[in-house]
Amino acid sequence: MTTGTTRSSAGLSPRRRRLLYRAWHRGIKEMDLLYGRFIDAHVESLSDDEMDALERLFEEPDQVVLSWITGAAAVSTEHDTPLFQKLKTYSQTPPKDESAG
Repeated sequence: MTTGTTRSSAGLSPRRRRLLYRAWHRGIKEMDLLYGRFIDAHVESLSDDEMDALERLFEEPDQVVLSWITGAAAVSTEHDTPLFQKLKTYSQTPPKDESAG
């Protein structure tokens, strides 16, 4: 399984490059993989509102966000956004087997 970004930051705006970096450099490996896979797939298509929501989510402790993603705790009203729901749905999608093909 890949444990780092699979995409280049070339051609991305400074804000999108920061999001890509922050997604892959979290406090715990589970969140690196969760945020990292999501941002690799969506960084170019995120709206300004989605980037705002993601930046706010990055400010929360990784263990708290992980508990929201797994359903171990209810997500706070502030962070229960369309972006969070998109992230949660994406996290339940198995990663592609990059060795196949």
